Amino acid sequence: MACTPFSRCVGGALLLGAMSAAAPLASQTPPMVRLTRGMVITRSVRIAPGRYRLPALTGDTALITIRGDSITVEFTGAILEGMPAGSDPDQAAGLAILIDGGHGVTLKGARIHGYQTAIRATGTVDLTLLDNDLSDNWKPRLFSLVGHESLIDWLSFHHNENGEWRRFGAGIALEGVHRGLLRGNTVRHGMNGLMLTRTDSLRIDRNDFSFNSGLGIGLYRATDNVIVRNRVDYNVRGYSHGYYRRGQDSADLLMFEQSSRNVVAWNSMTHGGDGLFLWAGQTTMDSGEGGSNDNLFLANDFSYAPTNAMEATFSRNAFVANRVVGSDHGLWGGYSYGSSVVGNCFARNRVGIAIEHGQDDTLTQNSFTGDSTAIQLWADPIEPSDWGYPKHRDTRSRGWRLAQNSFRDHRVGLRVRQTIGLSETGDSYQNVDTLAVMRDTSAVTLDQRTDRAGLAVEPCGTMPLVPTEWTSRLPVVDMTNVPSMPVARMDRRAIVVDEWGPSDWSTPKLWPLDSSRSSPFRLQLLGPAGTWHVATTKGVAALSSRAGRIGDSLVVTPNPGAEGQWRIELTDGRHRFAYERFEPLSGWDTHYFAWTDSSS
Repeated sequence: MACTPFSRCVGGALLLGAMSAAAPLASQTPPMVRLTRGMVITRSVRIAPGRYRLPALTGDTALITIRGDSITVEFTGAILEGMPAGSDPDQAAGLAILIDGGHGVTLKGARIHGYQTAIRATGTVDLTLLDNDLSDNWKPRLFSLVGHESLIDWLSFHHNENGEWRRFGAGIALEGVHRGLLRGNTVRHGMNGLMLTRTDSLRIDRNDFSFNSGLGIGLYRATDNVIVRNRVDYNVRGYSHGYYRRGQDSADLLMFEQSSRNVVAWNSMTHGGDGLFLWAGQTTMDSGEGGSNDNLFLANDFSYAPTNAMEATFSRNAFVANRVVGSDHGLWGGYSYGSSVVGNCFARNRVGIAIEHGQDDTLTQNSFTGDSTAIQLWADPIEPSDWGYPKHRDTRSRGWRLAQNSFRDHRVGLRVRQTIGLSETGDSYQNVDTLAVMRDTSAVTLDQRTDRAGLAVEPCGTMPLVPTEWTSRLPVVDMTNVPSMPVARMDRRAIVVDEWGPSDWSTPKLWPLDSSRSSPFRLQLLGPAGTWHVATTKGVAALSSRAGRIGDSLVVTPNPGAEGQWRIELTDGRHRFAYERFEPLSGWDTHYFAWTDSSS
């Protein structure tokens, strides 16, 4: 029987098929070896415990290469470091481990820090990566400040045909890998967690790709993968609460250029620049063909994105039972077609669902609460002239079906413009100022019910229930979400991005409360519960307090004339943390003279 979009043969095979990816067990205990620069491993080994401080080799040459079939490399107790502790992360360089082809390769228990890329695998079949900690590798210094965004920090992942993504580094970078299992891996405090290029049929299960300054997971021409029960939170840049919320194309999950038939389910993907950023790719933009199609996003938490909780454009996909709270747009679906948006919970977004030039999309059984506008559908009469897509396809906004959705506490329920064909049946409205605003729209059928009573319940307090018709397509025993971190349930004020990326709230931090040029200067102590006291100060005339508890605010009065040159350092007994200003004043000597037409 042929597979159809989102059918059992896609979902079931993907979810179960990758379970056999582990390499065969060795018949005897592998020998123990020590790591050396330029080492090539061609058989199963155990790495002798210890701390290996091995600088990277030059260029793209791997420090350690694994090459061959049916190989298991066990790193338990071994730590590989590429640069001294305390070094700035943008000084990390090189590739730590290359898995070069092979069949049935397993790497487990590695601790790799201080490289541009920790693990790269190319052309490998049946790859297994287990319980590796690949945190604290390369990331760039960011130039956006508390009150001022820098355009330098914007990212572009659009092209990767010739390995352009390699320049961004990663904890794990897989290229041309077929089948495999990634479980229990951790990549934090780098730029990118996991990057997949032309890679298919992986099971990516119960990993942690959080608190990176670029991407948690990135896919490029990557298909038929299963991404389930992972923590992929706070992969973000370009955000300063109360000043700007740009995201700068960071994302928890990026899916670009013909990345199709992937299943993404039961993940925590909150506080990303975008939660999900899906784009059909340049091939589709030029030809109108293909797309990042037939992906299923089921029961994920995509909340608290500065920009779009879910963005999926020029493609056909399904979004089922996801939690979408506190973002700019809940779902931005420009030019989406034949897509299903079913049983999701949207709350406190600026716009719940916004889709321009969408066609034959279905929005059913969703709940919307406290969004300014719940659903916005439209088309523009003029489209970009340099896009090939509208030259090859009908791009009118048309063929909408809305059914059994609930709307509560909105200014506007439906806002529709330049659209042909919209059918609404069984939707209910509570405390909605304006049920529908329609302009230049025809062939509309509305069946709206209003009930002013309403229930005072917390919207999206729990994950939505997965509709039965979708659970039957996914035969997975443990259909539960990964337990979320406490910070994953905090609102967007918890996104604190400094020059090295997002804070993970595990250690204390001093952070400005208002304009960075005010005087006196207000700071807040962020981090886990505890106490603090002043360790040292420089250029400070007065402090509002010299001791207190984490969560306090602190007012700093610099010495007269030193408003741009001061420092305060605190301690909680375990960590020292500081905030400083250094803006040296420049002295100018100004001379004036007359300039006439005859001057030369």
